[in-house]
Amino acid sequence: MNGPSDGYASAAGVRMPRMIYGTAWKAARTADLVAAALNAGFRGIDTACQPRHYHEAGVGAGIAASGIARDALYLQSKFTPPGGHDPGTEPYDRRAPVATQVAQSFARSLDNLRTDRLDALVLHSPLATRALTQEAWRAMEGLVADGRVGLLGLSNCYALAEFDALYRAAEVKPAVLQNRFHARTRHDRELRAFCRDHGIVYQSFWTLTANGDALASATVRTLAERHQRTPAQILFRYLVQQDVVPLTGTTSLAHMREDLAVFDFELRPRECDAMGLLF
Repeated sequence: MNGPSDGYASAAGVRMPRMIYGTAWKAARTADLVAAALNAGFRGIDTACQPRHYHEAGVGAGIAASGIARDALYLQSKFTPPGGHDPGTEPYDRRAPVATQVAQSFARSLDNLRTDRLDALVLHSPLATRALTQEAWRAMEGLVADGRVGLLGLSNCYALAEFDALYRAAEVKPAVLQNRFHARTRHDRELRAFCRDHGIVYQSFWTLTANGDALASATVRTLAERHQRTPAQILFRYLVQQDVVPLTGTTSLAHMREDLAVFDFELRPRECDAMGLLF
């Protein structure tokens, strides 16, 4: 990976911003917020072809409104298995084989996002069995082989054995693991170590929402005062220095700017050690 201060990581040869704007739960505001995030300086966008939580066409509209060139962006979407959709909203035929579902969902994503390729395609969650998960993964590998997807990832996988099984079976290895970052899973310490050892980018979501106690801790408050930063900036900066790529879905323009400002300072090794006791 590149150094933690340059704002970019590299995964499977694809340049990835070290902080990504997440677009879940924004509904009718999606286009305006995506345009605002891009104009504030974000160059990485995460979305999904899943109407329950995402307005993917709104993401495409926001990108178009921003005027930012496609080649300047890292664009990441997801294939969501049937269990992640409200019945009747799936972007594919629920009765079709998994490979067909992947192809239909991907085609819808390209249309929604007004592009001919994705920098990353993420499997939104493992399927009901490892065999079905691997079937979906093989279909996604075909999109990489066709040159329409840069790299592949998995989300919402909290069992190391399950992730390792996919990694071993895959021809195109997972380059991204995107998980909820919270104390109930010990902040995925084992999975993050696996990612470091295998050159996989760990992306965190719910990074602030799920860690209110840590943000209010004496450690974070002391570092925030010392560096004249917000507690959120201290946490994001710590994660960046641990090779984590955080997602932020803020709807505040001021917070967008604060989030991107984490690349303007650095925590010392002993400060990172103190943060490591929390995470």
